[in-house]
Amino acid sequence: MFRKSLSRKMQGHQNGFHFRGHEIKRIETFSDAVFAFAVTLLIVSLEVPRSFEELVISMRGFFPFAICFTLLMLIWHEQHTFFRRYGMEDVLTNSLNCALIFIVLFYVYPLKFLFTLIFSNTIYGAGRSPLSITDAQAPVLMVIYGAGYMIIYFIFFLLYGHALRNKVSLQLTTLEQFDTRTKMYAQLILILVGLLSVITALVLPPAQAGLAGIVYVLITVFLSLYYSIRGRMRRKIYHPDLTAPAEAQDIPLAH
Repeated sequence: MFRKSLSRKMQGHQNGFHFRGHEIKRIETFSDAVFAFAVTLLIVSLEVPRSFEELVISMRGFFPFAICFTLLMLIWHEQHTFFRRYGMEDVLTNSLNCALIFIVLFYVYPLKFLFTLIFSNTIYGAGRSPLSITDAQAPVLMVIYGAGYMIIYFIFFLLYGHALRNKVSLQLTTLEQFDTRTKMYAQLILILVGLLSVITALVLPPAQAGLAGIVYVLITVFLSLYYSIRGRMRRKIYHPDLTAPAEAQDIPLAH
């Protein structure tokens, strides 16, 4: 229902990009079911709290759950935007999408473990956390998280690259090709940040490997600079104030 509601809002054009995916496809419906199950795994425990103290512990887990939920929704929204923009359902697109939701589902527990561990003292109290991890295992945990993160955005990179290769059949305009490249390069930035975090986790002393998570803060900095530069380039192609959209004119393609 949520995807259908967004789809109705994303009809026609948006900021010069024509949306080709008007109908919800079966692969998207299946993806929604997987994302819903992944969210369920984030919050569901095997039993109802048996005491007020256990209830309080569950309530304290709200913040790590909120972070994990937000990360999943960012991935879901990127996938939703891709299908609305390009409306592709060929074998390669479906295969890449299946790989995406497989990784998302597989990494739910590592994701939940990592953020619960970060806030374990707040949730359970100092020294009372049931989660167990040694200093030597901390770098491995950060590498596991970083690997999943990089794989997800590498799949998005492949999806956008596949759409660009089909620019003729999709009838992508100059502006749409530019926006597709912008999305591709953005995925590479996300992958590079993940790689930098993994390297940091391996280089730091094991007891300080958790600091590798701070590297992900660079995403905001890098993407802000990147979209600022690409935005200026885009304005040379797209002029919404003109009667005839600039992307419909014969303008050299900016890379």
